Amino acid sequence: MNLKKSLLLIFTLLLIDQISKIYIKTNFVLGESVEVFSWFKVLFIENEGAAWGAKLSDILPVSDATGKLILTVFRLFAITGIGYWLYDVIRKGASNTLIIAVSCIFSGALGNILDSLFYGVIFNDSYNQVATLFSNEPYGGFFYGKVVDMLYFPMVNTTLPEWIPYFGGDNFRFFEPVFNIADTAISTGVGILLVFNKKAFGENAEENKKEEE
Repeated sequence: MNLKKSLLLIFTLLLIDQISKIYIKTNFVLGESVEVFSWFKVLFIENEGAAWGAKLSDILPVSDATGKLILTVFRLFAITGIGYWLYDVIRKGASNTLIIAVSCIFSGALGNILDSLFYGVIFNDSYNQVATLFSNEPYGGFFYGKVVDMLYFPMVNTTLPEWIPYFGGDNFRFFEPVFNIADTAISTGVGILLVFNKKAFGENAEENKKEEE
């Protein structure tokens, strides 16, 4: 897989991610949901933190704003590192499996960093209203945008039996997290590396070229 094909994959995933986020942001009020199937809903939430909504301020003695800034800066360093990794594996003629996986991870990380960098300055807030793109009253600033999430799969939503120790009678929901296309791309890339580890790191450039021929 060459650089052009990798960039095409990245661009396609990034375009789908950003179109879906902008559509949700400009058509849904925060917290609004639409049921597609009983096990799948489009639910608009905004994530100010890292994965699963975790905030740096929950761990370190810093304000939410400082924690958000640190997280965004960290993401910038991370995307730079992933970008170099992608360039390096393409340059070395690594396996198609590895290049596809790293391309997915890079596109997903880039998709979420765009939210963090720019959404705070191009959107107003979504509380009790549908946000406006390129608003005159943006909700935040550069580096302080919130990541838009919308994919929700409550495939199981039940109450646990009373006989289960400690958790009996509690509500159990699977799958709980709400995520986006960028998160899906990252998870897919990581999943490829875990499941197809030998294939990803075992092929050499010569074998790769033969496959493409």
